[in-house]
Amino acid sequence: MQRIRELALEERRLKHISLLFENTYCIVLNKPAGLAVQGGARVGASLDRILEETWSPRPLLVHRLDKDTSGIILVAKNREAAAWFSALFSKKQGIRKHYLAVCVGRPPEDSGTIRCGLAIRGTQKQAETGYTRLAGDRDFSLLALELGTGRMHQIRRHLARIGNPILGDDKYGNFTLNKELHKTRGLTRLLLHASRLVILQGEDPLGFSLDITAPLPGYFETFIQGFKPLPGGNPQKDWSRI
Repeated sequence: MQRIRELALEERRLKHISLLFENTYCIVLNKPAGLAVQGGARVGASLDRILEETWSPRPLLVHRLDKDTSGIILVAKNREAAAWFSALFSKKQGIRKHYLAVCVGRPPEDSGTIRCGLAIRGTQKQAETGYTRLAGDRDFSLLALELGTGRMHQIRRHLARIGNPILGDDKYGNFTLNKELHKTRGLTRLLLHASRLVILQGEDPLGFSLDITAPLPGYFETFIQGFKPLPGGNPQKDWSRI
């Protein structure tokens, strides 16, 4: 009975997973917030399990996305492609990962780089996050972010460290404000979205390149309605292309 419930949940969640791109080497998906990428002892439904149930042979994970973060995730179709993509994501060369987030307040500068070490399993690791303020209102800012490194919860931790936590963050955020926004504006999700993935063609066996975007979830779009772009910014508000 428990397994039937899990499969039913996976089937419902699969309807909310958009297929953005597919070829011989990979599948690119738009993952909804709240869905874990990988299963585990305390994890019910997961993207990994859904892929196993949906595709044959089972696609292989090559990078991760937080459970609470929505957006682009790429999986490989065979072991050769998995090895290449894994190395690409690991080296951070020839690849660019872009995110959009709504944070509390306004960073000290409209654009900059947060360079702040983060503790990873007891060891301090170098971490770097670039950001640009795209739009906002009196209380909140819409930021475009790009990872220079890929530490666990890096964007969430960095923005919290500089005093601009992401809205809906139940681990590093402003918990009192999150509760208030839940009541007044229906905030129920972390407002962090993996919006764009760029892979530059290199001298590799696959000869592969990619530039793909994932549209914002409806709840994210709703929250930023009324935000004013910065002077000289993007007037059409096609934020995912940033």
